[in-house]
Amino acid sequence: MGRCGNLVSESPSGEHWLSWLRATSLRDPLTWSTKQDGNVFAALSPARRRFVLLLIGLTAGFALLMTVLVVRATRSGDVQPVAQDTPGPVVLVPGYRGSTASLEALAMALRADGRDVTVVSARGNGTGDLDEQAEGLGRAVDAILERTGDESVDVVGYSAGGMVARLWVRDFGGSDQARRVVTLGSPHHGTSVAGLAVDIAPSQCPKACRQLVPQSDLVRALNAGDETPAGPEFVSIWTTTDRTVTPPDSAALDGALNINVQDLCPDAEVSHGELPRAPAVIALVMRQVGVAAPMAPSDTDCESLSS
Repeated sequence: MGRCGNLVSESPSGEHWLSWLRATSLRDPLTWSTKQDGNVFAALSPARRRFVLLLIGLTAGFALLMTVLVVRATRSGDVQPVAQDTPGPVVLVPGYRGSTASLEALAMALRADGRDVTVVSARGNGTGDLDEQAEGLGRAVDAILERTGDESVDVVGYSAGGMVARLWVRDFGGSDQARRVVTLGSPHHGTSVAGLAVDIAPSQCPKACRQLVPQSDLVRALNAGDETPAGPEFVSIWTTTDRTVTPPDSAALDGALNINVQDLCPDAEVSHGELPRAPAVIALVMRQVGVAAPMAPSDTDCESLSS
C-alpha cells in the first residue's frame, strides 16, 4: 500500500485512541525518549511518527487560534465607558495644516461657559501622518487629565482633526478617556479634493493629504467594522455647502448622531471654513458636550441657536 495507506492503517482507530494517546505520552512529548517505559516515540514506525507530529501541529495551531480569539474578545469587552453625566475638559483638535486660530471663537465660547479648554497643536504642522497626530493627541490628553484631575475629556475635532480624534479613540487609549467626540466637517470617508491633489500635484500633497484620499489605506482601515467603537458618544456635524470635504456627506458616521446644518437651518450658507465659527454650529457643539445626552436639534431650534 502507498504512503497514505500506511499512515491510515498504522494510525489508531477511534475506539483505541485514548489508550494509544496515553501510551505515547502525547501530553508531554519532551519525555518520549527519557521515560523508563521505553523510547516509545523512537519505536514508532515512520508513518506513525509523521501522524503524531501532524497531530501535535494541528493541536498547537488550534490552541493558538483560540487564544487569539479569546484575547480579541477580551479586549473588546475591556472598554469601560466613562461617566456621561460629568463633563471634563474640552480638547479642540485643529484640521489639516493645523491652524489653531480657526478654533479660537469656539474656544472662547466654551471658556465663557465655564469649561476648561485646550487647543492642541498638531504635529507636523497638521500635514504629517494622522496616526502620529493621534498619538500626540493621546499624550496631550494624558497631560490635561493629570493637570485637572478629571477622569475624561470631551474632544472636538475640526476637519481632519475629527479623523485624528477617531484614531486616538481606536488605537491610543481614547476609548477609556473620551466622554464625547464631536467632529466638524471631517472627511471620515475621504475627500475627492485630496484625490484630485494626488492626481494633479502629488508633490504638494503630503502624508496627511494622501491619507485623506477616499479608499486610502487609512480611510479603509478606520471605517472597517464599527465606525464608532465602544467608549465615547460620537456626534458629527457637517454642512452640505462644504467644498473641501466632497462629497459633504463623507462626514456622516455610522453609529453617531449626525447633524446636517441645513437640516437645522435650511437657508444656511456655512462653508467648511466657517463651521467652527458659525454661531449656530458653536451653539450645537456646546449643547452636545453638555451634561445632557447628545440629542438632535429640531428645525425650530435654528433661530435660538443662531442668536
